[in-house]
Amino acid sequence: MERVRHCDLAIVGGGLAGGLIALAMAKRRPDARVLLIEGGETIGGNHVWSFFDSDIAPEDRALVMPLVAHQWEGYHVLFPGHRRKLGARYHSITSDQFDRVVRAALPPEAVLTGRRAIGVGARAVVFADGTRVEATGVIDTRGAGDLSLLDCGWQKFLGQELVLSEPHGLQRPVVMDATVAQHDGYRFVYLLPFGPNRLFVEDTYYSDTPTLDRDLLADRIAGYVGSRGWTVERIEGEERGALPVVMGGDFEAYWRSGGAGVAKAGVRAGLLHPTTGYSLPDAVRTARIVTDLRDGSAGALHDALHAFAAKSWAARGFYRLLDRMLFRAAVPTERYRILERFYRLDEGLVGRFYAGHATRLDKARILAGKPPVPIGRAVAAMVGRRTDTKDQVA
Repeated sequence: MERVRHCDLAIVGGGLAGGLIALAMAKRRPDARVLLIEGGETIGGNHVWSFFDSDIAPEDRALVMPLVAHQWEGYHVLFPGHRRKLGARYHSITSDQFDRVVRAALPPEAVLTGRRAIGVGARAVVFADGTRVEATGVIDTRGAGDLSLLDCGWQKFLGQELVLSEPHGLQRPVVMDATVAQHDGYRFVYLLPFGPNRLFVEDTYYSDTPTLDRDLLADRIAGYVGSRGWTVERIEGEERGALPVVMGGDFEAYWRSGGAGVAKAGVRAGLLHPTTGYSLPDAVRTARIVTDLRDGSAGALHDALHAFAAKSWAARGFYRLLDRMLFRAAVPTERYRILERFYRLDEGLVGRFYAGHATRLDKARILAGKPPVPIGRAVAAMVGRRTDTKDQVA
């Protein structure tokens, strides 16, 4: 076995961020020697990632669109007092498709799966068997750093891909069905029609804790499916997780917690939408930064990615403020009212919000009028104070 391998760029972690960087390098910098290192057996793990057209810059569409397994013209949201169809094109990437496309773009020897790194430095990666990789630069994308350094709520979920005995009749995704009973925070069901008889159903919660009872959520999915008159023939796949919804914290300490002096991407770099927890748009932007960088040295990689992450953190204070209102000002079972009000706003505003590009006018419109939570708690949340969300809504 080769004890030391050499490359220009070593990417540690074959999830969304790492896989996108490797794919972008293969397409835009084919002469670079890239090594993608993943502890699991597949690239991308077991996930479904979705995004709106407006999340991705036109110049990056060619990178992302081959990954898309399903797409739709528009989507629906459902709330107790408001239902709406929005026209934005919606796309989903499956981990199977992600794995196929990334592997096809890279030479076989450039993908190391089943190799868990025990040490990651700015220029080297070490494995348990004593073998190592030495690189001009290393990017660590192995998931979150120390989240205790951030003030977080959680978007937690259980999703199942179901094969139904008869067609479900849905033409477009339902991004939020919040007409369901509210438990453990803001609850909604997410539906993706993958085919006439194939449906991805996710039970999702904006909750104060990341604790997830898999069997309880599976029972709620079964109850929801039954209430729609659908009969499940079999469960094809399942994923679960808890995404941080960031309300505040110490960005620099969080960055260092993932490895001081080491270039980082993805959630490890703090690059995620503060309100949704989604990291795909930032992962695409990161891949562009890495491929545009002429100097691939460890220091240049670190400085460029740190600068991007720090700038993104600074620009997203408004989103963290809204998160505090959601988690600190609203009674958990009444949180849906905030989202219901949001989805009455202009469709362009909604798209810019999810893309992380809300304008000053968008922010003013989101905050305008009487908030759907008690005024006192709203003000306290805006200035960062904790409030007792067990009180009843006034």
